[in-house]
Amino acid sequence: MSQKKKSLLTWGILGAVLVAGILTGRCAPSAPKGAKKSPAGASDMAVAAQKTYVAPGDLDEYYFFASGGHSGQIYVYGVPSMRHLSTIPVYTPYPATGYGFDDESKAMLGGFTWGDVHHPSLSETNGDYDGRWLFVNDMNARIARVDLRDFKTKQILGPLPNISGNHGSAFVTPNSEYAMMASRFSIPIPKGTAAGVDKYATDYKGVVCAVKIEPKTGEMSMAWQIVTPPFNWDLGDAGKKASDGWMFWTCYNSERATGKLEVTASQKDRDYIAAVDWKAAEKAAAEGKGDMIGGVKVIDPKKVPGIIYLMPCGKSPHGVDVSPDGKYIIGSGKLQGVTTAFNFEKIQTAIKNKDFTGDEDGIPVLKYESIKDAEIPVGLGPLHTQFGPNGEAYTSLFVDSAIAKWKLGTWEVIDKIPMSYSIGHLTAAEGDTVNPDGKYLIGLNKLSHGRHLSVGPSQPESSQLVDITEEKMKLLYDAFTEPEPHYAQLIHRDKVKPIEVYPKEENKHPLAIWDVKDAGVTRKGNEVLAKVVLVRSTITPEFIEVQQGDIVKVAMTNIEQTTDELHGFGLLDYNINIVVDPGETKVVTFKADKPGVYPYYCTNFCSALHQEMQGYLIVKPKS
Repeated sequence: MSQKKKSLLTWGILGAVLVAGILTGRCAPSAPKGAKKSPAGASDMAVAAQKTYVAPGDLDEYYFFASGGHSGQIYVYGVPSMRHLSTIPVYTPYPATGYGFDDESKAMLGGFTWGDVHHPSLSETNGDYDGRWLFVNDMNARIARVDLRDFKTKQILGPLPNISGNHGSAFVTPNSEYAMMASRFSIPIPKGTAAGVDKYATDYKGVVCAVKIEPKTGEMSMAWQIVTPPFNWDLGDAGKKASDGWMFWTCYNSERATGKLEVTASQKDRDYIAAVDWKAAEKAAAEGKGDMIGGVKVIDPKKVPGIIYLMPCGKSPHGVDVSPDGKYIIGSGKLQGVTTAFNFEKIQTAIKNKDFTGDEDGIPVLKYESIKDAEIPVGLGPLHTQFGPNGEAYTSLFVDSAIAKWKLGTWEVIDKIPMSYSIGHLTAAEGDTVNPDGKYLIGLNKLSHGRHLSVGPSQPESSQLVDITEEKMKLLYDAFTEPEPHYAQLIHRDKVKPIEVYPKEENKHPLAIWDVKDAGVTRKGNEVLAKVVLVRSTITPEFIEVQQGDIVKVAMTNIEQTTDELHGFGLLDYNINIVVDPGETKVVTFKADKPGVYPYYCTNFCSALHQEMQGYLIVKPKS
């Protein structure tokens, strides 16, 4: 059979499968109409209910950190209850906590009012989650750090030079040396350079890069970048144990195509996984190798060989996942029925022996047959793999709408469980670490056909909790999470040590005050500083008087040292709402450009006299 006929046959089969999937979605199950359950069914339901039930006052075992997609937020759930615990605003203003309204968070957002977050990544020590920080990407070439001591965003780095579409991040190395990043969209670099798409194959470039993490504070800084051919980089994972020091990313569009990519970028039977020796790249950058492009050290693999190699993988791969021992790199092509296990030792041997089949812009392409151990027939549309403690692997199947369970080493498919509907990513308890827990698995489904009360055309996302403690997987719970949980991580509660009050002695803010007698208003020219104390049930001072046109800075300190005694500062008609946690100081600066009297009040219920906690901004008109 000719190669052309083979391609037509492949696309015909995939088309039939996709049509079947669509029809299945149209015939999605409706809510039960009082059907009687068999005793066995009742028993199964009772077991599932017991496994997900967390009694009032008891605590969930795991934190579930889910990306919020285009909402720009991180959502926190408890597992196994699947209860929503908290929303962490990262890239989008969030009035519920005043994020994006005070001076500090507004400056972090940098003028952006949206972000698209995909891949939260917990900090690690020796390949295990350590509960210190959570890093997350934004497509606007930014990366953020959330401090898990108080569950707040403390730094947003970027937009970073040369990166267009920061999809391939934030993937943390085993000792949190770096958060790794890769561009989804290739562009001419430095950013701002223009070239027609007819020059795409030669003048457009992809970029992979490393963001340095300061080990004590978590402070991020741009380290180095590697220029690549104009591929679309997708997902990544850092090597661990046997493969520590390496980083892996999948790509699609190795055809370097433009136009209708669903056709033009699916011509080859294989795309690539990039294998980056980040320790070699780090050394090269330290030695001054590379060129300054856009203010960043950019290494060209043509000039600095040995830092990056390409591993052929099934067409249009999505996930690449490193096994807990670091021996296997699992790659999944979305348009295949198998997932491939690459052997890291064989990869090293192939590099040593120069077992290449060619190159892409100076990057050697390793011979597929020399580096793979197995092709596992998991099912149609494999996307992403997570791991259990005893060599178990779990792969999400988008087309099959299922999860396949299989064994590392024997490559035997053990079980398969349906998901509803169209699963994308999945996350297992500590499933990205060197020591997976193997208790729970959550399918992060893209669609949620007919399994909830209708809320109109904008449907919720579906996250399904699966029990993986036994040989056969069991569905425990349907949860409908905020959009869009591309990816998530599950960390045991014992590893996270959040505070509930900011200790007074730690508040070093220069405008903090701790006694109502120190509250007041001072003026310097047309600049007014109001030092405000928030405490049950008074805002002091009770009024602030300014002139129209003044620049007003309000510094609020919540002097409470009691759990959950948050106070707000909502200023009507001035679009200001600040929430100040116990022991915290926040500052907001604005121009008093509207004359009149404007109430300010506490927006967080705090006491029986909460309603009385108010004051007035008096803006005298210009004379």
